[in-house]
Amino acid sequence: MTGAQLTVPDPAVVSPLLTRLAAERATGALLRDRGTLFLEDGRIVHAESPATPGLDVLLTSGGGLTPERWREAVDRAGARRQVARFLVDSGGLAGGELEICHIAAMYDAAFFALSPGSGPSRFRRGATHWIGSVHSVPAAAVERETRRRRELLDAVWPYPALDTAPVVPRPAAPGQTVTCRQRALLRHTDGIRTPAELAWTLGRPAFHTLLDVRRLAAAGLVETPHAPVPRPAAAPLPDWVTEAQSPDVALLRRLRDALEASL
Repeated sequence: MTGAQLTVPDPAVVSPLLTRLAAERATGALLRDRGTLFLEDGRIVHAESPATPGLDVLLTSGGGLTPERWREAVDRAGARRQVARFLVDSGGLAGGELEICHIAAMYDAAFFALSPGSGPSRFRRGATHWIGSVHSVPAAAVERETRRRRELLDAVWPYPALDTAPVVPRPAAPGQTVTCRQRALLRHTDGIRTPAELAWTLGRPAFHTLLDVRRLAAAGLVETPHAPVPRPAAAPLPDWVTEAQSPDVALLRRLRDALEASL
């Protein structure tokens, strides 16, 4: 068979551009609408997203680092892109704790940055992040974890609308129990905050909060929002109505709408 060959996208590839940049051992920032991935020699060294609490929130909410020490590190070492090194060298934070929180923040932000519908990808070659060197992971590992997380959410409760809607609590059934983690989340649900806002409030990774919300919805402890059923298009008026052009046309339209609304 001759002629042009149709290239079918590999469903296992989350971001073709990221895969190519990793193969090229590129260094720079991959920018998408929902987040940014920073690469060094093709490996991901940092990620951030407006949908997730950043590394600063994860570090300071746990009590291991005060907000004042974080601001000091950014002020004194941010311009040199050595904030992480400053935190450890100044005794403000143990290297192991920094690395654990950094990996959690990186995978969390990457999940949202690589989400479907995150817009076109742009690459800023040579760009680096002011946090500096902490830990790097292969791009393939980030893509694999992103796919796993998507599948896990749908396996727990396949209603993506929960991820962006306000979390509305429901009363527990008699004898129904929740975990300590779920109880802490439910204490902050007020029908107004979304899962992302709850993650910021609690100082937790946003994906873990999404997962908790879906588990609570599956247990009937929070409302599951359903997309509104699309209203069918109104049936066209008969030709004799449109052709008459009489003053009663508006009245006929109102009557038709009222009848349709009552069905």
